[in-house]
Amino acid sequence: MKIIEDAVNCIKSQVRKLSASTGIITGSGWDLSTLPENVTEIHYQDIPGFPTPTVGGHKGSLIHGYHNETEIILLQGRVHYYEGYSMDEVTFPVKVLQALGVKQVVITNAAGGIRSDFKPGDFMVVTDHINMMGVNPLRGKGNTLDKRFVDMTEAYDRQLAGIALNTGEKVSIMLHRGILAAVTGPSYETPAEIRMLKTLGADAVCMSTIPEVIVCRYLGMKVLAVSMITNHAAGIGTSAMRHEDVVHMAESRSKDASRLISAVIDNMPR
Repeated sequence: MKIIEDAVNCIKSQVRKLSASTGIITGSGWDLSTLPENVTEIHYQDIPGFPTPTVGGHKGSLIHGYHNETEIILLQGRVHYYEGYSMDEVTFPVKVLQALGVKQVVITNAAGGIRSDFKPGDFMVVTDHINMMGVNPLRGKGNTLDKRFVDMTEAYDRQLAGIALNTGEKVSIMLHRGILAAVTGPSYETPAEIRMLKTLGADAVCMSTIPEVIVCRYLGMKVLAVSMITNHAAGIGTSAMRHEDVVHMAESRSKDASRLISAVIDNMPR
């Protein structure tokens, strides 16, 4: 697509000799901007076709740099389907990453904890997902018949998940493993909806990530997804849910989040 080519050309015009194979997408309140060094930062609004976040906790910048010996492209913030963007727009950044040569993507998010042993501030490595958004980003005439039927048996790469879990132990950050559900939002789930998701097997719930994962697999990229449990889901805790509290919790854990992802990147294959 020409718009993807335009975005790639724009980025390459500002980042010389770009050859990153690792990409990172951050969720609400996740600030990993200190990870890379020797950075070039490009605001989304300056990249052709790139959607711009309208919700707090999402900076909206592409950052290229090096973390130790690993060249990375960091997408600091994302847009959501509930903001009024189409699925093509929501997943456009993933398509640009692939066109830039990225082979593996670390995707993070803020999620509500459904499992009773989850506490706000915990981290979860996603092992599988349940798409409750009512839409699939591969739907449409633009996808050829031989590619649109993507196998999702191992949507989340086992090797990368294992690396993350082992790394968490080494840096003394406990990582749960679990199944992530995604809903469209922006309203939070009702207690009845959470009971339904729990019955279906979900351990946490978010309003993002899964469309990006589906497109990553469609494009042949490996995925590691990490959720930060920023709140108890409805009916699990007693407090009313507010986006400001979600962002605050994520920001309060930003040092550990950075330490975790930093160590994970160091142990990922290049």
